[in-house]
Amino acid sequence: MGQELINRGAGHHDRLWAAGALLHQPEVVRQVHEDYIRAGADVITTNSYSTIRSKFEPAGLMDRFAEMNRLSGQLAVEAREAGGRPVWIAGSLPPQRGSYRPDRVGDFDEIEPLYREQAELLEPYVDLFLCETMSTAEEARAAATAATGTGKPIWVSCTLEDRVRPDGSVRLRSGERISEAVTALADLPLAALLCNCSPPEIMGVALRELSRLTDLPNGAYANGFRPIPERWDYAGDESLPPVRDDLDPDRYVVLAADWIASGARIVGGCCEVGPAHIARLRSLIDSG
Repeated sequence: MGQELINRGAGHHDRLWAAGALLHQPEVVRQVHEDYIRAGADVITTNSYSTIRSKFEPAGLMDRFAEMNRLSGQLAVEAREAGGRPVWIAGSLPPQRGSYRPDRVGDFDEIEPLYREQAELLEPYVDLFLCETMSTAEEARAAATAATGTGKPIWVSCTLEDRVRPDGSVRLRSGERISEAVTALADLPLAALLCNCSPPEIMGVALRELSRLTDLPNGAYANGFRPIPERWDYAGDESLPPVRDDLDPDRYVVLAADWIASGARIVGGCCEVGPAHIARLRSLIDSG
């Protein structure tokens, strides 16, 4: 959603990133949702990745915080009604202190109330919660714990290092093993475990490990970025990681086929994966 908004000229609002479109061009947010639905998506995700205190407080916009979270849900509902086919709406519960920054996550007791606050605002509009781009096991546990209070299904998705280590493992961006995240979440009533916002080439490795560790449905939705710089921080669109030029829909679906062969039951796309990629992925799935 965020990168698609930028690609359509609706994401250029400084540090607010995708939330800027809610303030200034909400009709484009709704249109993006509709385009993904028409491409064949079964799940759309609320544009709430940037409707968080750590972005709204510095911008002096806390008086719009609750309103914009609710609007992200309402726009998804409107898009579903206009889309002409049934879809689920996932409420995005994102990193509260920056993507790909395990060093900024903080303690459970600090961030769980932030997730709970956002989940309560989104709950009336969504069918499930997606705790996404989690870079540490503690971050994932805090988000998922907060979401349990809503009674809605919970999917947890972790972002991974951009490489396979010499020992053959793929790890969370914190350096923790996937098994550590699975253990940290084991006592929570999750509906799925996923990996996201990492290179598509490494997802199969992660999914094969997830399949060995848990019977929960698993899956992946990859990004189209080049490797994320160490201690990266979003400071406006010019600071975004460079986009790959070798990940067109045909290439993406070849990689996604490996995820499915590795046991994935949920597949999709993250940053720089547009409706054309999803349409191609839909064709792959429908072809059996």
